[in-house]
Amino acid sequence: MDTQLLIFAIGALGFGMYLLFKGGDWTIDAAVFIARKLGVSPLVIGFTIVAFGTSLPELLVSINANLTGSPGIAIGNVIGSNIANILFVIGATGFFATLAASRRDILRDVVVMMLATVWMMYLMASGNITQVAGYGMIAVLLSYVIWQYWMASKGKIDVEEPDVPEYKNIAMALLFLGLGLVSIALGAEFLVRGAKTAASIIGVPEDVIGLSVIAIGTSLPELSTCVIAAMKKQTDIIIGNILGSNVFNILMIIGATAMIKPIEKSVIAPQVVQLDMWVMFGVSALFSFLLLTYGRINKFIGAVFLIGYVFYIGLIYALYLSNDVHLLAS
Repeated sequence: MDTQLLIFAIGALGFGMYLLFKGGDWTIDAAVFIARKLGVSPLVIGFTIVAFGTSLPELLVSINANLTGSPGIAIGNVIGSNIANILFVIGATGFFATLAASRRDILRDVVVMMLATVWMMYLMASGNITQVAGYGMIAVLLSYVIWQYWMASKGKIDVEEPDVPEYKNIAMALLFLGLGLVSIALGAEFLVRGAKTAASIIGVPEDVIGLSVIAIGTSLPELSTCVIAAMKKQTDIIIGNILGSNVFNILMIIGATAMIKPIEKSVIAPQVVQLDMWVMFGVSALFSFLLLTYGRINKFIGAVFLIGYVFYIGLIYALYLSNDVHLLAS
């Protein structure tokens, strides 16, 4: 094993995550400031800049991975992020603060998340994720966002207005907007290259890296957002953020990635189709069931989620690093 090269690869992974995190913050803050200065309503900002901006790091990572011949990272990133958002982010936040949500307010988002999850599973199991499927996902996402905006404008759903960051002037905001976009692009490049190099050195398939390391890294913005909201006692927006993030991960990231270059079934590891996507479905279904029946995530459920996530990460590495993976592929 080339230890020195592995250290550089891990360093690239860490640096890429940092650039994605900071770049995402700079991009969203600057874009929100500019939009408000131009007279754009907070409602429009919430449904466009903030909603799409928070998924921009994952989007560029997945597109970069697919274009450079590593679609396994793209698929693993989305599946792993959706699992991490529920088990890791909700689990960690719920362990420190009880998360509650109105069943009436979250029903539509729960249904959309489950439908998007089943659609992605169908595409993965039945064949290639084609460009047509990609266009379809983007069309459904845009329709969903427009419908949400219309409902919010009529006062039928509540939407939290985004905080407006402070800059001296638009020129300063434009500078940080540019820095943010460049940082995201560079972060995606470092992350993908570091992941591919590390995977090749230690013999772990790219899908596993995408399901674990990259998924956790790209879920850090959601974790920080949820922790801050919990500290402010705004637990009602946390569940909505996670539901929306999971919908965007599937429809926007997989949709845009496939739209640019189709994702062929032959390059997706058998275990991802036979195990990981079912874990994503099971976790999403369990989360939905708890929200619609119990209406809250307490400390006990949060602890169970966290334990479940540690078990899942250990399981996928154990399967890939043992001969059992060949049994799954046969």
